[in-house]
Amino acid sequence: MKQILRHPSLGDITVHTHPRATRYTVKVANGKVSATMPSSGSFRKLYDFINENESRLEAALLEYPKRNYIDESFRFKTLTFDVSVTRSDVSNFYLTLSNGQLRIACPSDTDFHSDEVQERVKKMIGSALRHEAKRILPKRLDELAGKHGFSYAEVKINGSRTHWGSCTSRKNINLSYSLLLLPPHLIDYVLLHELCHTLEMSHNQRFWELLDNTCGNRAKSLRQELQNYRML
Repeated sequence: MKQILRHPSLGDITVHTHPRATRYTVKVANGKVSATMPSSGSFRKLYDFINENESRLEAALLEYPKRNYIDESFRFKTLTFDVSVTRSDVSNFYLTLSNGQLRIACPSDTDFHSDEVQERVKKMIGSALRHEAKRILPKRLDELAGKHGFSYAEVKINGSRTHWGSCTSRKNINLSYSLLLLPPHLIDYVLLHELCHTLEMSHNQRFWELLDNTCGNRAKSLRQELQNYRML
């Protein structure tokens, strides 16, 4: 069950009551606070719990603000295509990707403030990103591995919104299609980061020295620059 709890400084908080929940939890994502409580819990206790964490939640809202709505004014570039959204005399959403242009056509009565619409459009953009990422990233990873003497087992493209990439102990590398939202030099940084994990799984001193040598002594600055970018 979902309800809205109004808080004077945190705004509307979406509350989910779950039968398997054993405690009160609260989190911030996309500029919104949401909470989960047990079915037998009380809103009074939840409100007290939120107030206990108010300063932390306010800081998180500043760190993770609500993203701009994707609507007709929305424009952004990926590594291989530009994105535009239009209203059209169509009965359903559809996209076309051609000559470096991703065009998403939406019905004329589309409500771009709807969370469902936002998620649908993001999935359409994600579909195009996945297509392009599968075409580009494995080839680039192979080039960098050959250039720097790394080896890996396999590479997979996923839709992660929390990790640009990851590497398993079996040297399987996973890459988020959101990498295509980065400039080329940061894409290479992430790929090299994961390739270094094929030799050293931990983020220890040996790993950072290896990555720094591989990145031309720029690992720290590239890491800091990457923090300015967000996933889809």
